[in-house]
Amino acid sequence: MRNCAAYAVACLALLACTVALAVAPPLTAQDAWIRATPGSDVAAAYLTVHNTATHAVSIVGVRCACAGHAMIHESTISNGQSTMRPREPLSIAAGATLRFAPGGLHIMLQGLTRPLAPGDEVPLELLLEDGGSLSVSARVRALGDG
Repeated sequence: MRNCAAYAVACLALLACTVALAVAPPLTAQDAWIRATPGSDVAAAYLTVHNTATHAVSIVGVRCACAGHAMIHESTISNGQSTMRPREPLSIAAGATLRFAPGGLHIMLQGLTRPLAPGDEVPLELLLEDGGSLSVSARVRALGDG
């Protein structure tokens, strides 16, 4: 009987840990948006990500069902020349906020499977180093907005 009680307590503890992990994801996202690019199969997504964990969290990739390929990039200007390069993995320190914005970090969506129209909601999934992920919905804005 004592083994059954110990087993039950262990199961409850494991369940509590699982629920705690499900309730408190390490990253939160807000203000996710994509600039509409009429006539193109490429678009960029922007958002703000906050790490609520007490340790650094790394984003190792991104997925988007409506794009053949999605990747985190960073645009920089050096000697008057604009360049763009991949930025994966991307580590976010404990308690830090990271902004993906035009002219800097962004999610590059290539090979769009359909045109994106202003007002559309596009699901994105940030892939984390620990095997977890963060689902985000990005609203498409008109070319002149944002």
